[in-house]
Amino acid sequence: MPPEEQKIETYHQNFLIDNKKIIVASATVILLFLLFYQLFWSAPSKFPTGQIYDLKTGQNLSVVSGNFIKSNIIKSNFWFKSFVYVFSLGKATMIEGDYALYKKQSVISLAWRVTHGLLDIVPIRITIPEGTNSFEISYMLSNNFPSFDKNIFLNLVQSEKLEGYLFPDTYLFMPNMTEKEMIKMMTDNFKRKIVEFEPLIKKFGKSESDVIKMASIIEEEGRTTETREIIAGILWKRLSVKMPLQVDSSFKYINGKTTETLTTDDLKIDSPYNSYTNRGLPPTAISNPGLEAIKATLNPIKTSYFYFLSDKDGNMHYAVTFDEHIANKSKYIK
Repeated sequence: MPPEEQKIETYHQNFLIDNKKIIVASATVILLFLLFYQLFWSAPSKFPTGQIYDLKTGQNLSVVSGNFIKSNIIKSNFWFKSFVYVFSLGKATMIEGDYALYKKQSVISLAWRVTHGLLDIVPIRITIPEGTNSFEISYMLSNNFPSFDKNIFLNLVQSEKLEGYLFPDTYLFMPNMTEKEMIKMMTDNFKRKIVEFEPLIKKFGKSESDVIKMASIIEEEGRTTETREIIAGILWKRLSVKMPLQVDSSFKYINGKTTETLTTDDLKIDSPYNSYTNRGLPPTAISNPGLEAIKATLNPIKTSYFYFLSDKDGNMHYAVTFDEHIANKSKYIK
């Protein structure tokens, strides 16, 4: 091989060797970086996705870093502190607030957020349907807010007798809201909505409390405006003659059962909400009625009926006497 060709061949071989070294070195650096990232910088496997971290005034870097480690938010105290120092230009200052942890984030991202006050709090849209009771609402909220406490929520509703006043509507709840704040948002909405009915309630001659209790029953028992108004007429009339309301919907509030699943033993349950064994309205509403149910409650249609039932297709059947009612049951239910 001529000298010139030998030089070219040697240069080519050296070039390939150098390239291989560069490739191997680069791959080694990348692998080491990925390993290092996975070990120290990436989010822990048990990162509390969906939680809110409250960075309070006065919490120093060591406290926050320690809390982050305990809560599985970061893997390394050292690297979190280091990045906070870098991003705060050596001041180690962090901005207080509620930080939303919607998804897993690296220690770098978290250090950047706390030094720049990036809370990332986004409201969550929740629609509460008409006729939903507090137990159902608490279930809905607990499914959307990991830190939501159903017991606290239900205790507040029951102790303050707010069933019926958690107005069914679409809400934008902030993830860091407390149970009390959520309740206040719903009850404040009720207060705004009920204003238009205040003259009608006064003219009707019943207390707002009684109207809401009855509306919560009407919401459950009827579906159309006409049937609700007829049922309202029947139930107000039952109250006037001291007859028990005898509505199956009250058992949904007692034990979650509906007409189809009620047994004879259920009808004997010792509960102030048992509308078969107690006269008058229940102690509180049994659900949270919408505007249409409230309106129907205040506009009852007077009839000669004392009884009503709904068949499997949702059609209403009325009766004047108990015997007629039993006949309707045999014809449309069994």
